Amino acid sequence: MLTLTVIRRRELKAQAHSINPVVTIGKVGLSASVIEELDRGLLSHELIKVKVQLDDRVARKALFEEVCEQLDAAPVQHIGKIFIIYRPKSEEEAKKQQAKLSLRKKREPRRSKRSFQS
Repeated sequence: MLTLTVIRRRELKAQAHSINPVVTIGKVGLSASVIEELDRGLLSHELIKVKVQLDDRVARKALFEEVCEQLDAAPVQHIGKIFIIYRPKSEEEAKKQQAKLSLRKKREPRRSKRSFQS
């Protein structure tokens, strides 16, 4: 499980405020498909919000820690039935993403009618 500094955790909390939950964990709890979906969300977004349907506070806290352990992620915040989880992208993923961005061509700005008249 990753650890975050207080300053970094505060920044992530601010970023997570505007995002919606990606995954909802039902009363059944964790399953392989839920873990896969959480992993997929962390790969694409790095920072995700998860909603849990359990009523027991102790069970939610244990579930939060278990999810972070299984996904090798950092727990950012746990408020009520909402978890915020962060896992930075690996260097390989970052390189792939940079390669995709560099392949895209920048379009030339459109010319206006006036530019053709002069």
